[in-house]
Amino acid sequence: MLTLPEEHRKLFKEPFGELHETLEEIIPQISGHVIYAVGDVVTANLRKNRIKASIEVVDGQTMRSPCDIIAPLGKQVYVKNPAGSLTEELIHALDYAVANPPVTIIVDGEEDLAVIPLALAAPEGAIILYGQPNEGVVLRKIDHEAQETARRFLRYFVQGKE
Repeated sequence: MLTLPEEHRKLFKEPFGELHETLEEIIPQISGHVIYAVGDVVTANLRKNRIKASIEVVDGQTMRSPCDIIAPLGKQVYVKNPAGSLTEELIHALDYAVANPPVTIIVDGEEDLAVIPLALAAPEGAIILYGQPNEGVVLRKIDHEAQETARRFLRYFVQGKE
């Protein structure tokens, strides 16, 4: 398991992509792309707008409060992933989901940091959408720069026990 030390968590508060106030304003930009959604609110908003994500990563929480778990869209994978960490189980589930869409990954714990390994697993041209609490939705188009940034982010994590 990889754990993000407390002193580095502030680095992950900045958006890893373009921040937009609403999903509706970016619908034209994401049309025709493979879309991966991380977070319950973003996933619910995509569905409300009849946009199908190839991968949905949800945990039944929004801003640390329970919300209705999203009904799976295709195959379902259940994983454990404690807050502030990335488990091998989550990373393998993301790899599986990229290769076998559509998949809903249901996380027991927290899914927030899944964006990092997902950016590494995703093909170029795919789009990752995730919520930025109290600010909006972040759009990250996967390209070489996105993957290099994700690799750099991973260097802040330390190896721990699962």
